Amino acid sequence: MLLLLFWVSALLFLCAFLWNYKGQLKIADITDKYIFITGCDTGFGNLAARTFDEKGFRVIAACLTESGSTALKAKTSDRLHTVLLDVTNPENVKETAQWVKSHVGEKGLWGLINNAGVLGVLAPTDWLTVNDYREPIEVNLFGLIDVTLNMLPLVKKARGRVINVSSIGGRLAFGGGGYTPSKYAVEGFNDSLRRDMKAFGVHVSCIEPGLFKTQLADPIKATEKKLAVWKHLSPDIKQQYGEGYIEKSLHKLKSNTSFVNLDLSLVVECMDHALTSVFPKTRYTAGKDAKTFWIPLSHMPAFLQDFLLLKQKVELANPKAV
Repeated sequence: MLLLLFWVSALLFLCAFLWNYKGQLKIADITDKYIFITGCDTGFGNLAARTFDEKGFRVIAACLTESGSTALKAKTSDRLHTVLLDVTNPENVKETAQWVKSHVGEKGLWGLINNAGVLGVLAPTDWLTVNDYREPIEVNLFGLIDVTLNMLPLVKKARGRVINVSSIGGRLAFGGGGYTPSKYAVEGFNDSLRRDMKAFGVHVSCIEPGLFKTQLADPIKATEKKLAVWKHLSPDIKQQYGEGYIEKSLHKLKSNTSFVNLDLSLVVECMDHALTSVFPKTRYTAGKDAKTFWIPLSHMPAFLQDFLLLKQKVELANPKAV
């Protein structure tokens, strides 16, 4: 019995060693490889552009604003190029893809990092109209798909990598609004793309960050959007939720700051592995909250998910006033 336990332990140790060794194998000659990153004005995209430029990649960073582009160029080498891109504008996307094609030539595009995203309005579902869902779905889903489809021939030419930045919101619906549906759809698109691209030698990875302190997740801006929606609600809904609902929600959100990750490099490290590993992962989880709470909870029964997530919500003033 002891001998059997020894051999089982030895086998498990060997498997763990080989798995770890496999994950550390890196590609060579990154200095001749082009990568295209969306959403580089701030946040993950901005840090990724600066990090990969420093590593020696030939970075093409897509920014939404001229000011974002100028600020990024001031902090990077001459290798890095910026382009102005609104992922919701099909003509802009098509023209950018043509420019990238002429810029990279026969080398193609080693990496496409779909990072651009918006939060939209986070509010109870019965506060919203269909228009409140449009912006995050247009940016986070249709923009991502449009950029991917236009850049895909260049990625196939290089037998490169596609990296889609999703969210824990693509695994667990933590609030009302268009953000979560858009990220659930990104997960589906990512999976179908991954299977379709296998025959071409293109690796497709998905990154699922937890809650990070970025402009996207600014609680003050999110509250301002919620207040703007509140002003147009019917008296019935205001009575059901109560006048202090938004303030109480903000207080509850601020009391859970231990869930928020401050180190954006955790996400960029996932991008780096997906770009440079000989054996990139299918999915990456970034952030302690994602690894210890959100992703495990996403595998739990629905009644347990509901119980834990509803505990984070503010109690309604008069839900029977309908």
